[in-house]
Amino acid sequence: MQTTLAFDVYGTLIDTQGVLVELQKLLGDQAPAFSARWREKQLEYSFRRGLMQNYQDFSVCTRDALEFCDRFYQTQLTAEQKQQLLACYRTLPAFDDAKAALQELSEAGFRLFAFSNGSAEAVKGLLQHAGIDGFFEGVVSVEDLKSFKPNPAVYSHFLRSSSARANETWLISSNPFDVIGAVSAGWQAAWVQRSSEAVFDPWGIEPDARVTSLGELKRVLDAAR
Repeated sequence: MQTTLAFDVYGTLIDTQGVLVELQKLLGDQAPAFSARWREKQLEYSFRRGLMQNYQDFSVCTRDALEFCDRFYQTQLTAEQKQQLLACYRTLPAFDDAKAALQELSEAGFRLFAFSNGSAEAVKGLLQHAGIDGFFEGVVSVEDLKSFKPNPAVYSHFLRSSSARANETWLISSNPFDVIGAVSAGWQAAWVQRSSEAVFDPWGIEPDARVTSLGELKRVLDAAR
C-alpha cells in the first residue's frame, strides 16, 4: 500500500511570516500584530466566501485582509506599499525543515502532493521559488471547485485528482481547521505544531499524530504503516 501525503502549503511548508520583514520596514514595532491579524483575516475571509458560495481567488482574500488591517490599525499604507506587501506573498520562503523532510519522504516511497487554498498557478510559483517543487507529483487546488478548505467536497476533490483513497491518505498541516476537516472526511492527519503556544481546537476531533517539525514525519508515518 502506497501512502499519499497531502501537504498544506501556507503555514506548513511555506512561512507566511516571511512577510514580516517587509512589514517591519514599513511599520516598525506594529508589524508583528499587523502580520498576525492579516493572516487571521485572510483565513476568515476564505471561510466566509466558502460558506456564502461567493468564491474569489485566495489572493483576493489576501488583498482584502490587508485592506482591513490597514484600516483597523490606521496605518495609511500607500497603494504602492500594499502592492509591495502582496508581492511578498508570491515569494515567501519555505520553512527550514521543509526541503530535507520532503526529500526523505519522497525517497521512502510516499506519494507527495501540495494541497492548497491558493490557486494552482500561485502555489506552483511559490514552491518553485522556494526550491521544493520537484518533490511533488502534483498540485491540487481548491479553485477547481470554487470553494475552500474545510469544505468536505474539497477533500473529495483531492482524492479524485490524486487517485488516492481516504484511508491511505494523510493530510500534513499546521492549521487545526484543516486537520479537523481532513479527519472528518475520513483521512488521517498530522498536525505540525510549529509553536509551543499553538493551540489545537477543542472540538473532540484529534489529529492522528502531532509533530513539532516536518523532520519528525517519516518516523511517525512509518510507525503508522
